[in-house]
Amino acid sequence: MGSKIITFGEVIMRLSPPGHRTMKQSHEMEFFFGGTELNVASSLAVMGCEVKHISCVSDDFVGEAAIASMKSFGIDTSLIKKTEHPLGLYFLEVGSSIRSSRIAYNRLNGSFANISPDQVDWKKGLEGCGYFHWTGISPGISEGAYETLKQGLQTAQEMGIQITTDPAYRSNLWKYGKKGNEVLKELVSYSTIFIGGVNEINEILGTVFSLDKEGFIEACKELKQQIPSIHKIFDKIRIGVTASSQQTQGRALVDGDYFETELLEVTPVVDRIGTGDAFAAGLIYGLLNYDDEMALKFANAACAVKHTILGDINQCSAEDILEVVNGNSGGRIKR
Repeated sequence: MGSKIITFGEVIMRLSPPGHRTMKQSHEMEFFFGGTELNVASSLAVMGCEVKHISCVSDDFVGEAAIASMKSFGIDTSLIKKTEHPLGLYFLEVGSSIRSSRIAYNRLNGSFANISPDQVDWKKGLEGCGYFHWTGISPGISEGAYETLKQGLQTAQEMGIQITTDPAYRSNLWKYGKKGNEVLKELVSYSTIFIGGVNEINEILGTVFSLDKEGFIEACKELKQQIPSIHKIFDKIRIGVTASSQQTQGRALVDGDYFETELLEVTPVVDRIGTGDAFAAGLIYGLLNYDDEMALKFANAACAVKHTILGDINQCSAEDILEVVNGNSGGRIKR
C-alpha cells in the first residue's frame, strides 16, 4: 500500500464580497476555488503529501483556472475530466461578531453534478494509494456522483486501501429521490476511519445519543457494532462564541480507548469556511506520520489555524501546525 492520497469531490468556485460586506453593499467579488474534498487535498499537498483529486470541471477558461489552481498546490489533476456543464459555484457573505455568515449555492446543474461512473478509471486512479477520502457532500449532489463514488469505494475496499469519511449531511442537497441517511450508511460501510461525532452518527443510524462524553462513547460503540469496518472514530468539536470567536477541540475512540485534546481558542476569526476540511487533512497527515493521539492533536491544531486563513483552503505547512501543537500559539513575529 502506497502513501498517495486520493480525494473525490466537486471543484466549486466561491464568490464573496470583499471584507465583511453584504452583497447589497458591494459591486465587486473575490473568488476562490474549493470544495470540501478539494480543500482536504490542497491542505495535504501544502503539507508535502502526494495527492490526486478526481472530479469534473467545465471545459472553458473557468475550468482551466480551476485546474491551474489545483496544480499550483501540487495536486495531480490527471483524472480531472472536462465537460460541457458549467462549474458549480456558491456565494458567501462573511459575518462578523453577532452577524452570521450566509451561503447560497448554485451547484445542482454543474459539471460535477453530471459526473457518471464511466468517466473514472478507479483501478488506475487508486494505484499506489494508501488513503481514499470522501465526504457526504458528494453523494448528495446527484445520483451520478453517488454511483461514481460507490464504484470507487468498492474498488478501494477490494484493494485494501484505508478509506476515511466525513459523512457530512446537508439537507439542502439530496434532491434526486434517495434518502441521505440510508445512502450514507451504505457508503460508510465501505470505510475504515470515521471523521464525525454524535450528530453524524445519530443521522446515519437514526439514534438519539447525547452530545456529552458518555453519549459520544456509546454512539461510537453502536456505530462500530452496526458497521464493523469502522475501526477508528475521530470527532471535531467547535464551540461558536460569536462569528468572530471560535473554540475547537478533538476527541476520539480507537480500539475502545477514549482520548481528547485541549481546547484551542481563535479570536478574531478571519475565515470559518474549510475548518472542518482542515481538521480532516490534519488527521490524515497525522495518521501517516504519528500515533493516533498525536494525529488528533495535529488535526485540532490544523482546524484552529485554518480559522486565521482567508479562503477555503488551509495554507499552513506541517511545521506551522506543529508549532501550535507544541503550545506556540502566541502569534509572535518570526524573524
